[in-house]
Amino acid sequence: MTKQEITAPADAAARRAVAPVICYPNETLPTVAMDLYHAARETAQKVDEVLVPPRDARSFTVPQGQFFRITSVEGPQVGDLNLWNAKDLGERFYSGKTRALHGTHLTAGEQMWSSFPTLRPMATITADTLGWYGIDEFGGSVHDVIGTRCDPYTGKLLKGVDYHNCCHSNLTRALADHLGVSLAEAEPHVHDVLNVFMCTGFTRDTGQYFMKASPVRPGDYLEFFAEIDLVGALSACPGGDCSSEHTSDAAACYPLLVEVFAPADGALGDRQPPAVNTYDRSHGR
Repeated sequence: MTKQEITAPADAAARRAVAPVICYPNETLPTVAMDLYHAARETAQKVDEVLVPPRDARSFTVPQGQFFRITSVEGPQVGDLNLWNAKDLGERFYSGKTRALHGTHLTAGEQMWSSFPTLRPMATITADTLGWYGIDEFGGSVHDVIGTRCDPYTGKLLKGVDYHNCCHSNLTRALADHLGVSLAEAEPHVHDVLNVFMCTGFTRDTGQYFMKASPVRPGDYLEFFAEIDLVGALSACPGGDCSSEHTSDAAACYPLLVEVFAPADGALGDRQPPAVNTYDRSHGR
């Protein structure tokens, strides 16, 4: 069977020229209290830290009202971040809806939203030392919510190999260890990630997801405010800075540091965690 020849219609140019419409205008999202968070951060003291080894992952906890920071140490490295409600793992980070609300890449002042039916902010990005990067000439930017996570299933599909230190497997092991459960019990909770420090976009000619060398350098960080009680897991991706490939041991990889900071008593005033979404869940019946 030969490839079908498609002839463009006479009005093809006019159809392409139709202006786009933003699917989810976000002007009515709740206002983020950045001034309050920045003032509270000035009073905060470090209460915990976790060093994530290269090609591995670690879990951590952050009570609501505290801050956590992910820092590049030793060399350029990207990380895959999962978040869950510490009291209910069924509420977890929803990358697709976060992308729809904020865009393909996140920065300071934007939030990580939870899954249905709660759909509320889990964490707010309060500081981003790569905020200067913007969108480059290739359409690339940092901290994406478009990629999923490197995983052993796609590696098997495309390369025919079993590779166990990809981010999906790393996150599965880290969560299993944190919960004290089997890998089979932990794996269904692992979900699409915030690709911290990763520089990505889509090619203009084929529309394919691409990665390029991350601009991150040792000392760069992304900092968050925990809107609710959180369990997090962070994988130091086997792709290193993702300049060439992942799902292998070929790239140079470095650790990532997670630090947790608690503000002084009273620094947040009468702030309360965000309520769950108020939709009545009747679904038309």
